[in-house]
Amino acid sequence: MYVPFEKLPEESRIWIYQSNRKFSDAEFSEIETDLQAFLNEWAAHGTSLESSYLLKYNRFIIIAVNQEVQAATGCSIDSSVEFIQSLEKKYNVDLLDKMNVTFKLGDHIAHKSLIDFKKMAKDKAVTENTIVFNNLVNNIEEFNESWEVPAMDSWHSRFF
Repeated sequence: MYVPFEKLPEESRIWIYQSNRKFSDAEFSEIETDLQAFLNEWAAHGTSLESSYLLKYNRFIIIAVNQEVQAATGCSIDSSVEFIQSLEKKYNVDLLDKMNVTFKLGDHIAHKSLIDFKKMAKDKAVTENTIVFNNLVNNIEEFNESWEVPAMDSWHSRFF
């Protein structure tokens, strides 16, 4: 059951999927329609999941579930991953590779492999003040506080 993102409690669990390329506005509009349809049917053991999503920077898909109403289970999580995989195929993008880093370079959102990001840090092309997207956050509260942060305040700090 889809609900507006801002209606979910801060303890709601989230999953963040980053694209290896920027989506067009038209693609993001289609993804939004597909997400609402998926979330309206998403259930765990026959019980609807109170869930929502955010689309950010034409690159990120954030799915959230209010675990206080009904917790996402293995099967329901599997179905969400299958949904994400269907988006990967439809748009020829990578949304599940966790070995990439997305960060801000001025107004531009950059996406690099972990190896390339390490090299950029070594070469001082990015610094500990570079804003990175910490996709390891687990809930809405962490997302609001720690998703877009200087590299020194996230797991990326190990590269500096």
